[in-house]
Amino acid sequence: MSYTAHVFLSLNKIGGRQNERYEKVPVILVGNKVDLESEREVSSSEGRALAEEWGCPFMETSAKSKTMVDELFAEIVRQMNYAAQPDKDDPCCSACNIQ
Repeated sequence: MSYTAHVFLSLNKIGGRQNERYEKVPVILVGNKVDLESEREVSSSEGRALAEEWGCPFMETSAKSKTMVDELFAEIVRQMNYAAQPDKDDPCCSACNIQ
């Protein structure tokens, strides 16, 4: 098994372990080096399926060709802003005092 496939399987195992306490932690599954299509070890459909299972966005990028890099950073910021929204019925910790 290749290193990439091993990492993908490991991510698959740990992805379902998020619990309610960390529900608001932003997660984005990113496939990198999309410009190396001939060397692909994990298909786009496998990545999308795993992201769907985790309930998170999936993006494929390439730093070399600058494919989807700006969009990825915009999505990271969007996810962080969404996660930072306080939930007054379920504060994240005892220090949160939402009026």
